[in-house]
Amino acid sequence: MSELTNLTIAEAAAKLDAGEVSAVELTEAHISALEGLRDLNAFVTETPDIARQRAQQSDDRRAKGDVAGPMDGIPIAVKDLFCTEGVLTTAASHILDGFRPTYESTVSQNLRDAGAVMLGKTNLDEFAMGSANITSHYGPVKNPWKTDDGKDRVPGGSSGGSAAIVAARGALGATGTDTGGSIRQPGSFCGIVGMKPTYGRCSRWGTVAFASSLDQAGPMTRSVEDAAIMLQAMAGHDPKDSTSAPMVNPQFGAELLAGVKGMRVGIPKEYTLDGMPADIQALWDQGRAWLEDAGATCVEISLPHTKYALPCYYIVAPAEASSNLARYDGVRYGLRVDGDSLDEMYENTRGEGFGAEVRRRVMIGTYVLSAGYYDAYYVKAQKVRTLIAQDFKNAYEDVDVILTPTAPSAAFAIGEKMDDPIAMYLNDVFTVPASMAGLPAISVPAGLDGSGLPLGLHLIGRAFDEVTLFRAAHALEEMAGFEVKP
Repeated sequence: MSELTNLTIAEAAAKLDAGEVSAVELTEAHISALEGLRDLNAFVTETPDIARQRAQQSDDRRAKGDVAGPMDGIPIAVKDLFCTEGVLTTAASHILDGFRPTYESTVSQNLRDAGAVMLGKTNLDEFAMGSANITSHYGPVKNPWKTDDGKDRVPGGSSGGSAAIVAARGALGATGTDTGGSIRQPGSFCGIVGMKPTYGRCSRWGTVAFASSLDQAGPMTRSVEDAAIMLQAMAGHDPKDSTSAPMVNPQFGAELLAGVKGMRVGIPKEYTLDGMPADIQALWDQGRAWLEDAGATCVEISLPHTKYALPCYYIVAPAEASSNLARYDGVRYGLRVDGDSLDEMYENTRGEGFGAEVRRRVMIGTYVLSAGYYDAYYVKAQKVRTLIAQDFKNAYEDVDVILTPTAPSAAFAIGEKMDDPIAMYLNDVFTVPASMAGLPAISVPAGLDGSGLPLGLHLIGRAFDEVTLFRAAHALEEMAGFEVKP
């Protein structure tokens, strides 16, 4: 059975097409694997009955010659931020206790239409607010990677459950969402590929909102090829989402094997941080050398407003969160804690329903949107955000992609940094700028630190040019040759 769980999506699809394995067999192998991985706490809800039903439907389609595509029959996990019809959807928050949507998010529906088999809903930071998957109402997720010190490590966040279960061979792929790095950073921490598409490439409809101008769904897989396959099924224009780009999907993997010869790669000088671990700097230098050896030209570029990206993000994102989370009031669905008055019921419900990090961000967001502070903070942050986007636009006049580290460290131990929100927020220092500019970006596992924990390299592409981004990422993946398993 373990040989089936070690396949990539592309390999599994080939075996399904050749009749070497059935979707039911593939799914049963993963359901069995999940039983031995429960200590990771990667799932909020497992859905084995749904998985078996959809696997059988996939085999029935194959028998009729009616295969929906390369995702047909592929067992995947779905982050518990995507609404799934009739299946508990919690956003890892106490306030959504018992919420079973009567509708399906566009992204999960697209995957369902493509024949993907849902194994369950993965754990995350509450309402996607976090960088370590330790703020979940259902407890922290454990990274499957272990070190000699015996400490359990965080998987990164907020899509830590998705990252952990893909790395641990419990699912062939998983959906994540990325607001400031929540796909890419856990991808780096868990040694898998994490890909954030251009803002607007995937519909946000039916996805529990954190920050509406930043949230974007994306694939989490064990290869770049798999990420391209999965994005092909997830993406597409959605008239139900006003921020969905009215564009036809390209073939995301069309140039996957084209290599990087003749490509120009930008190395932003502002991403060299004081005190950056030697392992991170060495891997970044190695990535540059790999690309140059493959025929690319690496050039130093400047993104002068980079230093403002993180503080701007932590104004814009909490502001939008405070607005989005106003809907959780105990009246229509989820948790309700009664009080002597309507106002007291609201206060009791929200006070008990939201965790500490969510309350912190709602308070920050409400503050920066309040009278007297809106212009000083929120409006100014949005102006600086425009400058950050312009920096990237200027850079892409000279380069095709940009290479940076994914995260400023490898996975840290559960319990570290918990009392220091600023230290936790700094985990996103390399990923936030691309999010603020709405650009596609991908983390590729490329090496190990001195403790044997995985490290990722991060590529940022032009808006809606995922084809070139996948091409560069595949070349980097080939040169890194990262085949280590947790």
